[in-house]
Amino acid sequence: MLLVIVSLLIINVFISRLILNIYVEQRKSNVLIRANIVANETKNYLTTNAMSNINSIAEEYSKEISGRIIVVDRTGVVRGDSNKEYLGSTFRHTEIQYALKGQTSANIYNFKDYGHVLYVSVPAIFHNRIVGAILISVSINDIYREVSHINQNLYLISAVSIVLIAFISFIFLDFTFRPLESFTKAIDGMTKGDFKQKVEINTNDEFKNMADAFNAMIMKLDQVDKQRNDFVANVSHELRTPISSIKLLSDSLLHQNEDNISIYREFMEDISAEADRLNNIIYELLALVDLDKEKLHINYKTTYMNFLLEKIVNRMRPLAEKKNIKLTLEQDERIQIKVDSEKIQQAIINIIDNAIKYTSEYGKVQVKLYSQSKWCVIEVKDNGIGIPENRLSQIFDRFYRVDKARSRKTGGTGLGLSISQQIVSLHQGIIEVESVVDKGSIFYIKIPNDINL
Repeated sequence: MLLVIVSLLIINVFISRLILNIYVEQRKSNVLIRANIVANETKNYLTTNAMSNINSIAEEYSKEISGRIIVVDRTGVVRGDSNKEYLGSTFRHTEIQYALKGQTSANIYNFKDYGHVLYVSVPAIFHNRIVGAILISVSINDIYREVSHINQNLYLISAVSIVLIAFISFIFLDFTFRPLESFTKAIDGMTKGDFKQKVEINTNDEFKNMADAFNAMIMKLDQVDKQRNDFVANVSHELRTPISSIKLLSDSLLHQNEDNISIYREFMEDISAEADRLNNIIYELLALVDLDKEKLHINYKTTYMNFLLEKIVNRMRPLAEKKNIKLTLEQDERIQIKVDSEKIQQAIINIIDNAIKYTSEYGKVQVKLYSQSKWCVIEVKDNGIGIPENRLSQIFDRFYRVDKARSRKTGGTGLGLSISQQIVSLHQGIIEVESVVDKGSIFYIKIPNDINL
């Protein structure tokens, strides 16, 4: 409404000024024409100082234009005055001075007693010589009264328009912004922890687009909330399991009556293993927290991936040899890229470690390094138990394990792949998986050759 009111005021002022200027210019044009006519008719008399003839001409035209006409000779002496007030006197009016210099002028004055008066002066030229000047003054109060009347009508129309606009706006306000009530209701529900809200809008406007975006956001928040609850439940379960085992083993030791050192050693070894498992879970949880930080610093350095993989494979080979698994590294080319070597090493170790864990004795785990288009590819292939096709999309979820019973046996926490994926994502890379049950899996770690830092 404020915008409409300001706009109408600006328009009214503009129209008022425009109409006033048009009327004034028309009046100026008409008076200038009369002034030139008077100049043409009096120029002969000005050379002979025939005051009576000049005055009669001034009086005649004065009646036609309803104004005052003053005619002066080239010395400024008044030779004709329609009011007969200044006859014979020297007249030094500004417009007269301009006219005696050969300039036509027209100005508007606002007098307290007379109101708005238009002064027009023209030179009287005879044989290319200025012989005098004509000054005409006419009241233009009628123009200002007409413009004032037009302004009143404009303001009346504007006031009626504002009232109509306000009425229409308030009538349709509820209809137009009714969808906002749905948003308000949904947001109130969200503040109470209910992420099942949904905004239903059947229009084809911006509200519909906003509702779709809002519903998508709600769905995502609901998924995040569910993941959070699952995460808390899984963390609680994972931490409780080794703690319960340690408690059980400790109680068994306390109630043990035998002095057999081997039994105590066996129990202490089990307690140590559970403590290591608990420590591993805490370490991986802390790693996830670090990776979730928005301002995590990635220390990019130019790294020879061949050397890095050789170091990783040599480090993992003793673990593979415990299960008589053949761990090999194949390098077809030398590859040098920018990565955070410490973090990318952790991601690769986690995936190779998984391959070894889920490969049976006398199996094979092959690691390959090669370039593919814009990617540096690290391929980890095993002939282990494989992953069902319908589970491939879930294997990077935190604490997710395809076979929980086997994971308990191998000591997995379900966090390794999630950590690897986040590290690779931080490097603007991706991890792809192919797997067939009982035949094995292939993990492709793809890191861009030219990372945008």
